[in-house]
Amino acid sequence: MGEVWAGEPRVLLIGRRGCHLCDEARDVVRRVTAELGTSFTEVDVDADDALRSAYSDQVPVVMVDGKQHDFWRVDEQRLRAALSAQGR
Repeated sequence: MGEVWAGEPRVLLIGRRGCHLCDEARDVVRRVTAELGTSFTEVDVDADDALRSAYSDQVPVVMVDGKQHDFWRVDEQRLRAALSAQGR
């Protein structure tokens, strides 16, 4: 996870199938990004060896602008504040 270039989603959700915390995180991320008019994408931690090595025990992981923001539980207020404060 490096720099975020123009056009890339500001929020990256790293999760896995069958993960109830990932489902909860996805709901929060969807709600906040829709409210703020920004984008997000999701990747499966198990589909990438580097991601699995780095984040397997922490999923779901939320990255904002290429930096780790939250893991396990996503705080809706904190995500909203981070996205509002780090406008491009």
